[in-house]
Parts: sequence; C-alpha cells; structure tokens
Amino acid sequence: MSAQPREQWSTRAGFLFAAIGSAVGLGNIWRFPAVAYDAGGGAFLLPYLIALLTAGIPLLILEYTIGRRYRASAPGSFRRMWRPAEALGWWQVAICFVIAAYYSVILAWAVRYVGFSVNLSWGDDPNGYFFNEFLRAEGEPGTITSFVPGVVWTLLAVWLVALVVLWLGVRRGIEWCNRIFIPLLVAFFLILVVRALTLDGALDGLDAFFRPDWGALTDSGVWIAAYGQIFFSLSVGFGAMITYASYLNRKADLTGSALAVSFSNCSFELLAGIGVFAVLGFMAAQSGVPVDDVVSEGIGLAFVAFPQIVSQMPAGAFFGVLFFASLVAAGLTSLISLVQVIVAAVQEHTGISRTRAVLIIGGALTVTSTGLFATDGGLYLIDAADHFINSYGLTLAALAVLITVSWYLRKLPQQQVEADSSSSVRLGAWWRLCLGVITPVVLGWMMVDSLTGEFQENYGGFPTSFLLWGGWGVAAGALLVGVLLSLLPWKRDDPPTPENEPVPATAAGGAAGATGAAPPGTGARPADPPAGSPDAGGAGRSSDDDGTTEGSR
Repeated sequence: MSAQPREQWSTRAGFLFAAIGSAVGLGNIWRFPAVAYDAGGGAFLLPYLIALLTAGIPLLILEYTIGRRYRASAPGSFRRMWRPAEALGWWQVAICFVIAAYYSVILAWAVRYVGFSVNLSWGDDPNGYFFNEFLRAEGEPGTITSFVPGVVWTLLAVWLVALVVLWLGVRRGIEWCNRIFIPLLVAFFLILVVRALTLDGALDGLDAFFRPDWGALTDSGVWIAAYGQIFFSLSVGFGAMITYASYLNRKADLTGSALAVSFSNCSFELLAGIGVFAVLGFMAAQSGVPVDDVVSEGIGLAFVAFPQIVSQMPAGAFFGVLFFASLVAAGLTSLISLVQVIVAAVQEHTGISRTRAVLIIGGALTVTSTGLFATDGGLYLIDAADHFINSYGLTLAALAVLITVSWYLRKLPQQQVEADSSSSVRLGAWWRLCLGVITPVVLGWMMVDSLTGEFQENYGGFPTSFLLWGGWGVAAGALLVGVLLSLLPWKRDDPPTPENEPVPATAAGGAAGATGAAPPGTGARPADPPAGSPDAGGAGRSSDDDGTTEGSR
C-alpha cells in the first residue's frame, strides 16, 4: 500500500459534514416522499424507524469500525482483514465508478435547470421540453447517434469542480466543500419548505403524505421498501463510509457519529417529504385533481412535475432556482464521496500521488459519462444502469460483506470492541444480532423479491436485448472487474501481522457468526492486529500510517 502519510479530518465536525454530505443526495429529495406515500403515508414511519435501528445504524457503525481500524480504502481495509476479501472492496469501487459516471450527468441537468428556472425556459410543456428539446431522447433504447451539447459542456464543468475539490485533499477539499454546501442545502430547503407551506392546497398535500394507512403494515412490500430506502439513503455498501472513516483519528466517537449522521439524513428526508408534498398539493389544487394524480418520483418529479409547478406559482422563478440549487448541492457532495472511494483505492494500490490519481480517475470518468450518458440515448442507459447496479450490484455486495465479516470471519466481536473503545454509546448484543441475522436476511429477501418481479416483466418495458448489456451486463461487469482488480499486485505489501487474533471475552457470543472461533477450513483466523495493540493503532497509528496529517506535510 501507499507509503504516503495518511490524511485526517481536521475535526469531528468536518467528518460529520462529509458523511452527511455523502448520505444526503438526490434520492432524499425525489425518492423518499413518493416511497413513503405509496407505502402507507404516516404509517410508513414505523417500519422506516425500525429499519433505521436494525439495519441502517448497525451497518453504518460496522463500516466506520472497518475504515478506522484498518486505516485504508475499501479494498485495502478488506485486504487487511482477510486477503481474499479484497475483491469485495474492488467490487464496491467498480460500483462507485458506474454510479458516479451517470450521477454526474443528472447533476449537470440540475445545473442547467437552475438557469432555465430564471426565465421558465420550459414554457407550457415541461415534459416535452425535458425529453425532446433538452435531452433529445427520441430514439430507441440502446441507440446513440449524437451528443447533447447543452449537457456535455455543463458536465465538463461539473467534473472540473468535483476534481478540483478532490485534488485539494481530504481536509482542504472534501471537508471544506461539505462545510459550505451542507449548510447551504439546509438553508435553501428550509426557505423552499416555508414558501411551499404558504401555497393554496399545501395542507391537502401534507394530509396525503402523513395520513396513515395502518393496513399497509401487513404488506411485506412496505417493509422491503422501508429497508431499501434506509439502505440506499445512508450511503452504506458503497465503500464511501469505510473510506471516510479511514481518515478519522483513534479517539473519534464512532457510534455517536453514526447516530448523528443517520438522524440528520432521516430528518432531511422528512423535511424533503414536507416540501415536496406541500407543492404537490398546490399542483393538485391548481389542476382540480386529487393529490394521488400528481404524485411522482425520480427524474419525472424533479424535471417535469416541479417545472410545471414553478410555472403556476407566484414568484415561481425564485422557487425553481432554490429547488434546483438544492439538487446541485446535494448531488455534488454525494458525487465527491463516490469518486473519493475510487481515488483512495487507486492511490493506495499503485503508490501514486493524489494529483495523478485524481487526473487518471477523473479522466476515465469524464470520458465514460460524456461518451455514454451525455448523449441522445443517455436517459435510457441511466435508467437501466441505475436500477440494476443498485438492485443487483450494491445490494448483493453489501450482503456479501455481511456474510464474510459476520458469518465466515466472525469479526463482529472484534469490530464491536473497536467501536466501544472510543464511543460514548456502547454497543450490545443487539448490534451483533442485527448484523449477523436481521440485516442479511432482509437484504436476501430484497434480492429475491426484486428478482421475482424482474422475471415477470422487463424493467421499464425495455427490450430484453438492451437490458442484457445496459442492465444485467453493467451489474455483472462491476463484479467481474472487482475480482480481476483484486488479482493485481500492490505496489507495497502489507507488513506481517499476528497470525492468531484473540477475541476479548467481553465481546464473545451474541448473534450468528459472532462466536470468535476460527473460520472453518482455514486452519487459522485471517490475521490482523488485536485491538489496542501498537500495531493496531493503539498508539494512534496503523501499519501504513506515520502519524502525520495532511496539514503537516
């Protein structure tokens, strides 16, 4: 691994801003409100809270402990835990590459729509303007005939900003970017929500959003939706939280940080739900239809429904600028976290400087996003790639990590000690139970449920031939790339570590796979330093960390 000094966050607040920036993204604004509405309204908050406590927070704590203990990127951390597990980290890196490539394009759309809002460029037909005039998405899925100039130039500007932030480093770039954009995002959205609540019909929209349908709680699909929303909205499973936690000092409060990030993320989702449904209520009142008829999510909500609302409301231009500026702020911080996962992995694996890593990865991502997604066929590719990489890439990768860490390697007791060593809130058997039993079962259930629907009907009504390469091929390709990258030698190997790792008696026992015994068939536990030993960072350093921080270089 790289012999360069490892950077650190300047303060715990800096880490929290960055982690919240990674978690709060476009999905919080355009996905959560519709999911909550469809899954029982106010009643959905119960399974949502249970999912947060039994899956979201436990998994977030686990990723924090892995990142801080092994002081490396996702591939490096899993490699130090157990060398064959390195492939899991590279799988996450490949997933981040795919998501960053198309996520940046959606961010470019939002940037353009900030300008479009000033003079309401979409006119009387926001739907036709977005799909036909702006994106020129008139061809068949899978066909690319031309670039979309308005998207290409904006996309290049987005990448320039993101790569400059990454080039500046963890402390001077990522941390300060999030310190600026997260408060701006909250301020913009608070203004937007206050304005939305004053609109005619706003209360009808809120009533539709919060009215509980208690019968929905007996529907298994509602619970799957709750766990899926928590899982995707907290940025777990990407390797982002492992990477960010690797820049923490040894005294950082991991459990407290996970609680702060989780509840901040969920609070913003509720705020987004209030704002979105207040304006949907206004749209329903203006159109003379029930709120049910105007509810939408995703791209349709952001780039079709909201422009239509902006055109109808007083001072709509100001409202539109605030909304799309909020999308830009939320999207940029999430995009930076995705690319940092890749940059950190490449930098450590090859030993090159941050500047070279950012240029290489940034160049590859810019070419990919421009060549595939900033085209007249880009919308279809984004839709298919997003669905399959999330449903069968991200979910399956997270399930593989949990099975490896909790069932095969039985590392949960060790990771619990890592968290408890510096956290104000100590973990108990509930944490090992959640990660050893509940979360793997739920993720497996989500996979089976999703596959069942997939085989009944083609996603989005797309042709099978297109889905084979634009959907299934993308998800399978990320896994293949992860395995192949794990076979490449590192620039510098890890130093030797103790072969047998003792598990503290206070943490033994608990959930399935948390017994502390050696994995079957290996002869010895995959080695890494025991918690609290000098090699494990008890003196504030790791095997590749010389104790310096970015500010002292």
